[in-house]
Amino acid sequence: MVDVEDESILASLFRDSVQDGWRENPDFTAYLSELSSLGLENLVREPERLEEERAQILQQTRDLAFSNYQTFIRTADCTRDLYRDFGRVEDSVTRLLEKLPRLGERCRVFMQEAEQISTSRRRTSLTLNRHTEILEVLEIPQLMDTCVRNGYCDEALQLAAYVKRLEKKHASLPVIQDMVGEVRQSTQLMLNQLLQQLRSQVQLPVCLRVIGYLRRMDVFTEAELRLKFLQARGSWLRTLLAQVPDEDPYTHITKTIEAYRVYLFDIITQYRAIFSDDEPLMPPGGCWAAVNEGAIFHGWVVQQVSQFLATLEQDLQRGVGGRLDSLLGQCMYFGLSFSRVGADFRGQLAPMFQQVAAATFRGAVREAAEQFREDMNVYTLVALPAVLGGSVPAPAPMVQPATLQPPMTLLDFPPLACFLNNVLAAFNDLRLCCPLGLAEDVTRTLEGALQQVTQQMVSFHRAEASAFSQQEEQQFVLMCSAFADDMLPFINRCLQLLFPASQLALVLGVPPSQLARYPHLGVVDVAAVLEPLDFVLPRKDTLTPELNVELSQLNFDPVAEDSPSDLDPGSPSPPEVSAEEKEGAEPQQ
Repeated sequence: MVDVEDESILASLFRDSVQDGWRENPDFTAYLSELSSLGLENLVREPERLEEERAQILQQTRDLAFSNYQTFIRTADCTRDLYRDFGRVEDSVTRLLEKLPRLGERCRVFMQEAEQISTSRRRTSLTLNRHTEILEVLEIPQLMDTCVRNGYCDEALQLAAYVKRLEKKHASLPVIQDMVGEVRQSTQLMLNQLLQQLRSQVQLPVCLRVIGYLRRMDVFTEAELRLKFLQARGSWLRTLLAQVPDEDPYTHITKTIEAYRVYLFDIITQYRAIFSDDEPLMPPGGCWAAVNEGAIFHGWVVQQVSQFLATLEQDLQRGVGGRLDSLLGQCMYFGLSFSRVGADFRGQLAPMFQQVAAATFRGAVREAAEQFREDMNVYTLVALPAVLGGSVPAPAPMVQPATLQPPMTLLDFPPLACFLNNVLAAFNDLRLCCPLGLAEDVTRTLEGALQQVTQQMVSFHRAEASAFSQQEEQQFVLMCSAFADDMLPFINRCLQLLFPASQLALVLGVPPSQLARYPHLGVVDVAAVLEPLDFVLPRKDTLTPELNVELSQLNFDPVAEDSPSDLDPGSPSPPEVSAEEKEGAEPQQ
């Protein structure tokens, strides 16, 4: 370091500021020390010495440069090359430093991939060693599908159970998950096939086998299994019923009854053989919140019976062509056969047949009243020949014992005869299915029709009375008398034959002598019917003969002498009307 004295010397020597680099240079410090030790003469000669030394050094430098100029050129070239090479090296090093992080990352990735490849290689080697066992496991879905499509349900269920065990052990493995999914699809296919078998015509052994498979599959609870069985068998039954031709109502309902009686009974037998319903329908205490499985079967049977009754009602409304008694017998037999399985529905048949019988009778009587109105519109009162029962009494017809012969006097008056024939035809149809519950309805219907007849006769008299001759007036009086004295009592006797007083009294729980307290019950109110004709009818003490006849030995006949007998009251259940009997009931002019 330069001390204070040296500083003063420097200040005196160098008026300008000394360069900073000199102060740190040791040669500069040594030279200052040497200057400070020289004498005055030496100091005076020092600039010359320095100049000489400078010139000498400069000369040496020139000599050196002259003698070694090629070296200097090569050195400069080498220096330039070194500078350029060092620049390239620096750029390369810079690029290398930039790529080193990515290189390190890729090296780490490579190491990881190498580890994975190594692990995969070990797994592949293990897989190759166990190729046979793995192949057997992987072929399970295909084998399962083959078993299901060929109907090998036992083997398919065994495979499904094995796959379930594999799933519990290795649920996290994707290959096991895929295999379980495929096996479940095959299991669903087998389930659909089993249910489809129940929807076809199968016998009890097949049903037992199918239900056994369904139970082993464990996809339904016991209640659901029963419900599925009943739904499948019900679907098959509906398919059979849909194939019954429905052009003719009678044919349709008879074939439906046969199908229900045969196939529904088979389904019930199969159900009871497969499932046990020994428990009561309602649990102890009457709590319906926990209805047991037996109620499922009971509800299904009730539903099937309701569907049959709905079909029966529809066909009855369409009309069965006068074969109501035959149809009633088949339905009663059907209900009786189902009483063995606790499904007796005969009590629900009576209202249906009663309504149909009443509607048919009302329609027939209404048509008879309409026909009478049309006949009266074109009727002319003319004295008839004696052979028809006019002035001379007709010979007594050959009436067989145990028959009820219509009054022959009505032959003198064709409108009344046709009306009575139509009413008798309605009676003959009604007697095929004639419940006592229709007594009041039939009586009221007849009384209404007879009142229409009376009103039509009164209207005829009012319209034609001004032009009546004495003979025509007598004929009209005779017509009214025949209506009052012959036809009305005969209709009442027919009603009492259809609805015997003893049976009505037994149903009502009253003595037969007290039936008069019940109006419109098997007896037409003659007074009410004849009231509009009081101005024409002759005064008599009584208008109707005694009705105390042994009616159980009588029968209907239309107003025709040669017509056959239509009613045989000797049998408790009247026979069906044949074609010949229906022809005998046609009105005869």
